[in-house]
Amino acid sequence: MNITMILNDAPYGSERVFNALRLAEVMLKLEDDLELSVFLLGDSVWSAKSGQKTPDGYYTIQTMLKPVVRKGLVLVCETCMEARGITADDLMKGCRKARLGELGMLVLDADKVLTF
Repeated sequence: MNITMILNDAPYGSERVFNALRLAEVMLKLEDDLELSVFLLGDSVWSAKSGQKTPDGYYTIQTMLKPVVRKGLVLVCETCMEARGITADDLMKGCRKARLGELGMLVLDADKVLTF
């Protein structure tokens, strides 16, 4: 099965990105043949920023992205990165910038598209 997840919200302040990545991790554990792509748009591009430090006992989105990076694909909107002053060097290992056309292809090829 091929699933594309589109995330839009900032990594902290709401729990939408947190819940999306929790679901992604569960799906990767449940389905061995899952082809999972996560596309970060808008403020969610901050999710792929390396060097995140959160208070003890608080979830770190960077850590939650690691299972997806290992078994799937994490793409970060190039235009959204530029608008926020984020460069490719700022991204955590395994994430890469992409253009909206690549998201379009992922959506067209996906069996399911989930948005958060």
